[in-house]
Amino acid sequence: MADNTFTTQSWDERAVSGTEGSPRVAHAHATFAYTGLIEGTSTADMLLYYADDSDVTSPGLERFEGSVAGRKGTFVVRHEYRFAPDSHEVTSTFSVLPGSATGELTGLTGRGTIAGSSRTMKYTFEPVFG
Repeated sequence: MADNTFTTQSWDERAVSGTEGSPRVAHAHATFAYTGLIEGTSTADMLLYYADDSDVTSPGLERFEGSVAGRKGTFVVRHEYRFAPDSHEVTSTFSVLPGSATGELTGLTGRGTIAGSSRTMKYTFEPVFG
């Protein structure tokens, strides 16, 4: 079985409100490349909340284009990210948004996780084909 990994291709983060060292909000736009169960690329947008020096929380949407288990199409997931500044660990749980899948993935649902602290991280995904 292949490792399920993704690599950050780009990350563009901009402050929305607040200042460094105080509670603040930022927007991040990123692109990723996936290998393993998911093969392809994605584009994500996240709304980041920085609360002083504590964990960062972030809802986000990510649109995949490629294949899942060899079936081609696109789909969108909703993330709940957490970033721990002291360990640089990123974790997320995500789920496929109902009705977002196209092509051979139409009807796809499922959930997964992300974890890691580097440019390339591991993911899990349990797809359910409709």
